[in-house]
Amino acid sequence: MSKAVKKIVIVGGGTAGWLTAAIVAAKHKTDGKNGLQIVLVESSDIPTVGVGEGTWPTMKNTLQQIGLKESEVFARCHAGFKQGGKFVNWVHGNGDFYYHPFTVPLGYGRIDLAPYVDKIENYAVESNFQHSVCEAGLAPRSMAEAEYKGQCNYAYHLDAGEFAEVLKEHCKNNLNVTQVIGTVDKVNLSDDGAIASITLKSNEQIDADLFVDCTGFASLLLGQALDVPFISADKVLFNDSAIALHMPYDEDTSPIATHTIATGQNAGWIWDIGLTHRRGVGHVYSSQYLSDDEAEANLRRYLGPRSDDIPVRKIGFKSGHRAQVWKKNCVAVGMAAGFVEPLEATAIMLVEISARFIADNIPPDTSLMPIIEKRFNQQMAYRWSRIIDFLKLHYMLTKRPEPYWQAHTDANSIPESLKDDLALWKFRGPITADFDAAIELFPAASYQYVLYGMGFKPDFSRQPHLYNEQANAQKIIHRNQQLTQQLLHTLPPHREYIERWLSTQSMR
Repeated sequence: MSKAVKKIVIVGGGTAGWLTAAIVAAKHKTDGKNGLQIVLVESSDIPTVGVGEGTWPTMKNTLQQIGLKESEVFARCHAGFKQGGKFVNWVHGNGDFYYHPFTVPLGYGRIDLAPYVDKIENYAVESNFQHSVCEAGLAPRSMAEAEYKGQCNYAYHLDAGEFAEVLKEHCKNNLNVTQVIGTVDKVNLSDDGAIASITLKSNEQIDADLFVDCTGFASLLLGQALDVPFISADKVLFNDSAIALHMPYDEDTSPIATHTIATGQNAGWIWDIGLTHRRGVGHVYSSQYLSDDEAEANLRRYLGPRSDDIPVRKIGFKSGHRAQVWKKNCVAVGMAAGFVEPLEATAIMLVEISARFIADNIPPDTSLMPIIEKRFNQQMAYRWSRIIDFLKLHYMLTKRPEPYWQAHTDANSIPESLKDDLALWKFRGPITADFDAAIELFPAASYQYVLYGMGFKPDFSRQPHLYNEQANAQKIIHRNQQLTQQLLHTLPPHREYIERWLSTQSMR
């Protein structure tokens, strides 16, 4: 029997649970009495993973939409700006590096500068000022620019645990989300296979019209209770382990990197994320090619002897996703829906996208739920496919000789969809028409940065008549050089900007 959708229960806290609650509540202006009621059930005895410290530029809009001040997030979450990713030792392993910046190339959508640059590996330098801004350690905006603005596109690095607390407080105090502390003991199904209610260990029973599973890898509702199978991506993405630690700065005034640094190792890579009070550093690797002890040795070698007394935290994971992320009246968000390695900070971005879809598509009547379910599953299947392809692209073009890296170049480990793309890109670069979705997670520009940064240059000579815009290309390259010099002279150092900005906010 159909009925109005009046109550949503989110099971699980952390970033996924509270961010979902905030996005849905802000959209529907919940007041607890009229309209939609949102309840979040959070266990006090289940720790969160808490290492997802990188975000995507979508987070700027999200924070604005849910009503948070950017300066508050920075002050409370020890946040820094993230202007992209720097990939070190991914091509040859000899100190080579390239950037995937968040600002699109100059002329993007009108002209691809790749046919006109002298060296394809320098594409990001020739087409975009953000490479140089990051290398100089500068903030993405000047003191004169307002919150959420900037000459350079950016996201954030933040303390995931503190971020979840900020979201929780905001949800409870400003968005009328009800918090219930309790651990799920049983998931009760109705006759039609949907979730009727959950029973807590305290014996409290909670029903809802829609359940959101934010229970992490356990996938307590979607995976366990509704028995939705997990589709593994381990034949494409080999990493299944990570170790992480918090590394203090040498000095309180040490520079803060304004990008994520991903440094290739013999069988994996190390992430290095700069917050204002510490660095979050970890090693992602494949247990098939590297032992835990070898991974820890790599990590401590990277960090130096000051890390010797800092304990590491081990995290095991499986790359892949659920066959459906919405079934009946249950939708999974975050790691309950799926997870792939944190190479391009997709985890929190997918939480944002999923929560926004839920907020935009909550039907007035449960009879419409099957339509929403079908559409969301179609969209997410496409997104998971694109994410896996994009991450694989970072590995498969390597020239590194180690077995781990060479295994990534094996044709049997490359998805057919990516093979099709590369067949086209042998003769022209990625273009927007290569991507189907109205809003892509990674636009053509992202593929261009990675493809060209890894040294892959299409054979543009096969259709030379398409590339006769040399004069226009040189104007854009020259304009980029001018902008680069201008920004290098006007943008402040990253740490200096954050400290001055937050001090001015505290005086208001």
